[in-house]
Amino acid sequence: MSQRPVSRTGPRSFASTAPFTSITRRGYFHAADINDSARTYPFVYAAEDRSDLARFIAPLSPHRELDRWAAKFLRQDGSADTRELLVDLTRAINQNFKHVARHEKGTQDPIKTLELGSGSCRDLAVLMIEALRSLGIAARFVSGYLNLDDDDRVTGGNTHAWVQVYVPGPGWVDFDPSSGAVGNQNLVRVAVVREPREAIPLQGTWIGTASDHLTMKVAVKVITAADAAARRGPSVDVARHAGSQ
Repeated sequence: MSQRPVSRTGPRSFASTAPFTSITRRGYFHAADINDSARTYPFVYAAEDRSDLARFIAPLSPHRELDRWAAKFLRQDGSADTRELLVDLTRAINQNFKHVARHEKGTQDPIKTLELGSGSCRDLAVLMIEALRSLGIAARFVSGYLNLDDDDRVTGGNTHAWVQVYVPGPGWVDFDPSSGAVGNQNLVRVAVVREPREAIPLQGTWIGTASDHLTMKVAVKVITAADAAARRGPSVDVARHAGSQ
């Protein structure tokens, strides 16, 4: 079977604008934010939320060893302060697991992450997600970038993965087990999914010669919605006005 020749092109670039919004900014997540009925675990999600949350509660890979590990964060009677449970789990993973760069495809099984005591950001996120789901708490995988600089320059951004947990009251709250942080400070969300494989932006095969070299450089800059509107300029408003005639 003949193969189509590979066309070589120069560097390509694109701009992506995504709303930098979240339930918790800069780590502000207090017990008072949580509905009274959910401040103590175990709690029950409202009937109107259960159908939407069901897929984020069902574990991907149920395992007794993971259940036992997650139960260590509960009191002897199986209860816990909800906020403390979420924060303690996030920080325990950060403090007790080594965050490593792992370039192999996919994610480690959470049990392997437990055994190794290490994993990439996506491995640690999956570990936390599966631990929460084993407790009946809705959690989802977040893929995006780290915003590495707060000044006005366009800087490099690392791809990153973390966790969102649905908490009655505030809603989806960001937790980053790789850093132990709560809230979305310096996190630029691109996709939220039930499992990591649903967040793969591109996949395929490159056919070329040994001298070919593929590279990708990412630059991240976060601006306010007001600044973004100002940069679009008056032409946008004129176009909208003309379209309304």
